[in-house]
Amino acid sequence: MQEQTALEGFRQLAFGDIRDAVKLLFCEKLNPRTLRNMNLFAVSEIRRPKGGGMEIRFFDRIEALRLLSELESADSGADGLLRAIEAGAAALGGKDAGAGGVQP
Repeated sequence: MQEQTALEGFRQLAFGDIRDAVKLLFCEKLNPRTLRNMNLFAVSEIRRPKGGGMEIRFFDRIEALRLLSELESADSGADGLLRAIEAGAAALGGKDAGAGGVQP
């Protein structure tokens, strides 16, 4: 279960949306409700420098992809076998692989 949580987290870091963080940069009036509803999962740090403005730093997407790849390649057991079978069926052109088999 923890491995699945880690996979989902790395997927979100690697492919997630950053629009809310960009909105945050340009937001002049920010209320707590708006902030609570923003998706800032990919943000690693927010700073307000002395000179004004705002700095937003994001987690490294390349590192998240690398870690995601490591976790997925280490995946073993029935889930790994099922994914391999599904990938093979897709490669053979089976459009309905999940509903009864591979169609040539």
